[in-house]
Amino acid sequence: MRCLKRVVAGGVSVVLAVPLGLTAAVAAVVSVSGVPAAAHEGHGGYSALVFSKTAGFRHDSIEDGVAAIEQLGVEHDFEVTATEDASAFTDENLAQFDVVVWLSTTGDVLNAEQQGAFERYIQSGGGYAGIHAASDTEYDWPWYGELVGAYFDSHPQNQDASVTVEDSVHESTAHLDPVWERFDEWYNFQGNPRGDVHVLASLDESSYDPGGGAMGADHPIAWCHDFDGGRAWYTGMGHTAESFSEPAFLDHILGGIETAAG
Repeated sequence: MRCLKRVVAGGVSVVLAVPLGLTAAVAAVVSVSGVPAAAHEGHGGYSALVFSKTAGFRHDSIEDGVAAIEQLGVEHDFEVTATEDASAFTDENLAQFDVVVWLSTTGDVLNAEQQGAFERYIQSGGGYAGIHAASDTEYDWPWYGELVGAYFDSHPQNQDASVTVEDSVHESTAHLDPVWERFDEWYNFQGNPRGDVHVLASLDESSYDPGGGAMGADHPIAWCHDFDGGRAWYTGMGHTAESFSEPAFLDHILGGIETAAG
């Protein structure tokens, strides 16, 4: 499924989810620099790089998220390579992946050269999937802000809230009831991305206390868009470790990763 199109001008932890039939020799391929290389040829699914470097707050749920995405790879026949090493962001290495998942990254995590490589990756048709604090990342890189859709602003205490599903067809939300009740840390954003992205789900602020940064009646929480030649998907959910053992949330991120991978 395609999303709304928007075009603009222009250490290492490795986890490989190895589907049946993929040889150990292929799965163990690692580049000379120490950055894992995807075993792309001969693989029946697709390849995802999970990036979780933090230069600010670090979520305790990151390890659970990596493990959960690894397991999704095993179950759904795609390869997962996980790293917190920004040197993975080169033209040659990124070209091996169908999607790069930014899992609760925070702060300034890439230098200018690495940023350029990621921009070229997206412009060449690559995919981006952002989870939770991916929007609390790279505030001084305007292109990234356009890619993710909106920057984090604030959040109240963790609590139950009602998520209104706006797209019942998209792979990341098709499995959900019209109202999704769940517990999480609910982000307020610096701006409302609606109009620039295709909103998949939004928050009903009357169902919880949004705090002083409340966005009001229109509060998107998950969205996607075609951006600068590539594909982008983002969810503001996923703060808690428990999120990554929640079947509905796992299906949510699986659908996001798959559509971002094309």
